[in-house]
Amino acid sequence: MGRKIRFEQNELILELTGLTSYFCLKRKVRIPYHIIDSVLVDYYEAPQIMLRMPGTSIPGTSIREGSFKYRDEWYFLSYERREPLVMIELTGHKKYRYVIFQMEDPTETAYNIRTHLREWEIERGKNSK
Repeated sequence: MGRKIRFEQNELILELTGLTSYFCLKRKVRIPYHIIDSVLVDYYEAPQIMLRMPGTSIPGTSIREGSFKYRDEWYFLSYERREPLVMIELTGHKKYRYVIFQMEDPTETAYNIRTHLREWEIERGKNSK
């Protein structure tokens, strides 16, 4: 799988490697912690009328890689199979409203993201006093 999560001091970085980055036409998606509204694991079926801008969608498969627009909202999608995916809802990102991607263990990935987000919030609270 050509995806990994890197936790920085103030942001999460979804790194894309190999063919995944080629099909996504992108190597990184930066997500500041303060704009993350929710993180969950669920199945996702992209609407057929989503616009690829730029991205890769292969008809007859579940493959979706890259930037997509649907109903005036931007999505970053990166998955190959219909299975539980990590879904991050954002408010205030410069482009995306949703970042949805496949990971080997999506439940553990979502847990790690929530844990880092809580730690960041606690640290931010300490520094603001």
